[in-house]
Amino acid sequence: MLNLNRLGGIVTKAITLNPRAGNPPPRIAETASGMLNSIGLANVGVERFIAEKMPFLRTIDAAILVNVAGSTPEEYLEVVERLESAEGIAGYEINVSCPNVKRGGMQFGTDAESAQDLTRQLRKITNRLLMIKLTPNVTNIGHIAKVVEAAGADAISVINTLRGMAVDIKTRKPKIATIFGGLSGPAIKPVALAKVFEVAQNVKIPIIGMGGIMNFEDVIEFLLVGASAIQVGTATFLKPRTAEEIVDDLIRFGQANKIASISDLIGKLEI
Repeated sequence: MLNLNRLGGIVTKAITLNPRAGNPPPRIAETASGMLNSIGLANVGVERFIAEKMPFLRTIDAAILVNVAGSTPEEYLEVVERLESAEGIAGYEINVSCPNVKRGGMQFGTDAESAQDLTRQLRKITNRLLMIKLTPNVTNIGHIAKVVEAAGADAISVINTLRGMAVDIKTRKPKIATIFGGLSGPAIKPVALAKVFEVAQNVKIPIIGMGGIMNFEDVIEFLLVGASAIQVGTATFLKPRTAEEIVDDLIRFGQANKIASISDLIGKLEI
């Protein structure tokens, strides 16, 4: 069983202003070295999240970051305003990069001006950690990272899923009901590493790297290209204790290689 208290932090699934049933099934499909998902931000809504989920989350000895999503800037702001009164929240991961919803989501993350404006508005209403989650589905992620940093972001998380699809050759239909879904897992790790590296060349604030991380070697790669921390997602479908095992393996790696701190690896890629 995964010991949540050994993790540095936990990022919730996306929370929206009102409850969302999500997209119709099928909404998950396995792919080569990864998976497609089109969950559609299914969640209980901010009020039930505060009442039903936060009591348990407050018992965990780890930083709790709430992933916030919305269809309009006003929805993002209202969700954060309501969360501000809840105890036990270390900060927010602002989801401007979800490829699986028809409104909101990725449209804010693909337009630098929209991302900057949303970040600036959110900064005015919270002193908690404000982290912006960027999409890889852009041509210049470094520029978008730079403008949200200037707007007041404390950190940036990179990357969300890549837009993809899969086809059932027997039925001749898409394997995902919404046709397109978000690709995650080891298949996207090279893209994720490149995007983290690009962002690291453009900002001074911390970067949280993610995308295909399965083991401690993957973590070290992300640290070397500039990430200060990492998130593990898809790997937990295969092995729920992946994150805790990575912690143990990183400790052993550090001891074996006389590395005193994770900070000794951050951004130390030799070119």
